[in-house]
Amino acid sequence: MKIAVFGTGGVGGYFGGRLAQAGVDVTFIARGQHLQAMLAQGLQVHSDRGNFVIDPAKATDKPENVGVVDVVLVATKAWQVEDAAYAMQPMIGEQTMVVPLLNGVEAPQQLAEILGAEHVVGGFCRVMSQIEAPGKIKQFGLEPYVAFGELDNQRTDRVEQLWKVFNSADLKTEIPQDIEAEMWQKLLFIASFSGIGAVTRAPAGIIRGMPQTRELLVEAMEEVYNVATARGINLREDAVERGIKTVEGLNVMATASMQRDIMQGQPSELESQNGVIVRLGKEAGVSTPVHRFIYYSLLPNEMLARGMTPVSM
Repeated sequence: MKIAVFGTGGVGGYFGGRLAQAGVDVTFIARGQHLQAMLAQGLQVHSDRGNFVIDPAKATDKPENVGVVDVVLVATKAWQVEDAAYAMQPMIGEQTMVVPLLNGVEAPQQLAEILGAEHVVGGFCRVMSQIEAPGKIKQFGLEPYVAFGELDNQRTDRVEQLWKVFNSADLKTEIPQDIEAEMWQKLLFIASFSGIGAVTRAPAGIIRGMPQTRELLVEAMEEVYNVATARGINLREDAVERGIKTVEGLNVMATASMQRDIMQGQPSELESQNGVIVRLGKEAGVSTPVHRFIYYSLLPNEMLARGMTPVSM
């Protein structure tokens, strides 16, 4: 199986690296100093599950030079999905499957509108990882996990084959019975944890340990649950408990990528995490006061990070 990883940050670098380590034909789409370092010294992964180096690493910033692949793993930031979809078109053949491994629940629709619904499946991952330096990925804490599946939840040959490939790399992988519900479960966790972390500037240990912030975390997760169920998503009744359990499993100093981006003054996934809950909540007639506060509080800094002036000054 020939796989292209579009976006070689913490997510794409780690999972793509593990697949390449297992002998899978993986090409990394990267750019800038990160790409140059990968070409010069390979992709280095520092992990609490074992360090490794992919050298030489097949990497490029020109998707048109890769040719048609069997699978594209989309590991960009959520706000980069549309641009990525246009850029990956030269790699899409008649049978190519496109799998988003990123935050949010709108990527499959965005990809389908550009590439065609027949190519796109649902997907997401859970992993604590980041670019430590050009050409170097650091993974830590939470056990890496990948899930994907057809949006109509059929067990097709193509998802079964991809499941086998991920398992060959000894990666915890699942084809859920309801991929859309599990994508919302991930959003319930990550939007609430990211948003509260970004507002408080606190890591997981403090957020879950202080009664006040823990209460806020639960309320934020309950809002996502209410929006999801109002939209007909079949989240489990224990969805909030599952979300809290995920936070409980994090290292005490763990932070979400959105929180780190905001604290560093970088563009973030605010719109596709907290913003989407506010927007979809309004559409469904569901009140989302915690996410509304988080989104509105962080929006001025988000606009400044994107070079936009919130008001005339």
